Amino acid sequence: MPGLVSVARGKAAAAISLALAAGALASGCDTQEEADLERGKDLFANGCATCHALTEARAGATIGPSLDSSFAQARANGMDQDTIEGVVEAQIDNPRDVDETDPDYDQLYMPADIFTGSDAQDVATYVASVAGVEGIEPPPLGDAENIFTQSCGGCHTLGEAGTQGTQGPNLDEVLPGQDAEMIAESICNPEAELSSGFDGGIMPVFDENQIPPEDLAGLVDYLVESTGGSAPGASGGSGSEQVGCPIE
Repeated sequence: MPGLVSVARGKAAAAISLALAAGALASGCDTQEEADLERGKDLFANGCATCHALTEARAGATIGPSLDSSFAQARANGMDQDTIEGVVEAQIDNPRDVDETDPDYDQLYMPADIFTGSDAQDVATYVASVAGVEGIEPPPLGDAENIFTQSCGGCHTLGEAGTQGTQGPNLDEVLPGQDAEMIAESICNPEAELSSGFDGGIMPVFDENQIPPEDLAGLVDYLVESTGGSAPGASGGSGSEQVGCPIE
């Protein structure tokens, strides 16, 4: 499941640093009582996890800055959750002044208003509640469909899961004919073989710390079955019971 583009991340990190500096001057608006954290998490998974790392969301993308790294020092310096919430919401509303003549414009810049209104509020409150929190761990993964929806659906379309991501290939089109080992490798080592029309550099590597072997096997089974039961293993099943991340 390959990605699209490689991105220079220094500019994005600098933008968050500036926002944090501004946020330190004024506390953010307290919207926590009105926000829906679960909805914020779902929106983050589908709209932000394709670019940003966030431990609690099991997001490991490297296009934009890691939100854990960006806010960990801010928390250590005494920035409270309300202020972080305000910084995140401001970044969603207006990520940066954009020079549209930059030759890398389409690859480097987070679009403004990716969320608006209560959606932006929910995402900002969710991120502020978990980003950079010392010792935070992601929740249990859930079943294979939940794993796919949370970890893959933001980038990939899969009819069975009802996801419509477009940053990566449409899995209903590219997975039929692939066996369990091939699908596992595309998860664990997405740069190994790229789908036609897609460049490398966007899809994070999902190692055993993000998807343990037993969950990987279930995810591979789910993908094989969801795309027509393609290419069974030698034993007559999907073969996923024997798969693991085929990278060192």
